[in-house]
Amino acid sequence: MTVPDTATAERADIATAARVVVKVGSSSLTTPDGEIDGMRIGALAAALSARRQNGGQVVLVSSGAIVSGLVPLGLSKRPRDLATQQAAASVGQGLLIARYTAAFARHGIRTGQVLLSADDLMRRTHYRNAQRTLDRLLELGVLPVVNENDTVATDEIRFGDNDRLAALVAHVTRAGALILLSDVDGLYDGDPRRGEAQRITEVRDRADLDGIRLGRGLKAGQGAQGAQGIGGMATKVEAAMIASAAGIPTVVADAASAATALGGGSAGTYFAAARGRRPATRLLWLKHAAVAHGSLRLDRGAVEAVVTRRASLLPAGITGVEGTFDAGDPVNLRDENGTIVARGLVNYDATEIPGLMGRSTRWLASKLGPEYEREVVHRDDLVIVLTVLAPGTTPER
Repeated sequence: MTVPDTATAERADIATAARVVVKVGSSSLTTPDGEIDGMRIGALAAALSARRQNGGQVVLVSSGAIVSGLVPLGLSKRPRDLATQQAAASVGQGLLIARYTAAFARHGIRTGQVLLSADDLMRRTHYRNAQRTLDRLLELGVLPVVNENDTVATDEIRFGDNDRLAALVAHVTRAGALILLSDVDGLYDGDPRRGEAQRITEVRDRADLDGIRLGRGLKAGQGAQGAQGIGGMATKVEAAMIASAAGIPTVVADAASAATALGGGSAGTYFAAARGRRPATRLLWLKHAAVAHGSLRLDRGAVEAVVTRRASLLPAGITGVEGTFDAGDPVNLRDENGTIVARGLVNYDATEIPGLMGRSTRWLASKLGPEYEREVVHRDDLVIVLTVLAPGTTPER
């Protein structure tokens, strides 16, 4: 690709990324009365097309399916019930992709629709298939337009207004940069609507976010939502931290500054990429996006083995089971105080585990058969949520 002038590209890793994921929210695509704005879609398409024409590959993650379906269904505002949201998404998704297809066609670029659910980015066979599909579309010169599959999603329909989905898509596609676009021009150290506040131009690590309020009295890590979108600055910051922790530099900016952000200019807030090996995509999903179906209570020895020694969870260290889940579902692992210390994909149904608790795998295999000589949660399907302190102390929440 054509490398921008370094004098104007302050963020060279963004400007020179061979593959970039751009996410845009509903609020950046709509008019004040809630309808999809063709001019805004056209402006976004122009900015992304310019990046393509410079030799870069672009994946667009776009919200807006539900909003696009409101007017055709005669709805004046975003519905609260899930069934009507899904109906609106069903009507609106086709209209939205048609707008994008026409807008990018004016620049000679073909688009392809890709609908994903959180489950598609967790299960190994699913996310590898998603990865192959996205890679092949890019190889064929197609610009993928990704959205969550809202028409069949349940809890995932409130996935963070696609911000977290965009971070995971950036990881799946091995993107070199992530751009999160909204109607706010970056992260501020206060609420700019309520007095003086300074835009934060760069975040190097989570400590840089300490004490920052994201409007409406919210601190980093808490959520907010607008009239049409369901995300807020908190979800964008969290998504940026997910991506940057996985080695992907990220910019949070307003949609009007898309071209500047893509060019490595000083628009928005830049989240520097962490160094080191990128984690598996399903583990990112498990830590940041999974909805646990239940919990396993662990004794102190099991907590130490899982968190400190990164060992698999064995039946001998389990003292309790909560919830209803099947083998393969995500579950929380809790210490004796009930604090979540890890999350993992369980190898047994909830009804099976009470009969296994406190037993060694060797004993279980001798009594129940060799198929029971396995972990309850394998270490390769487990992520740490909390670090255990020294023996005799209580982990902090």
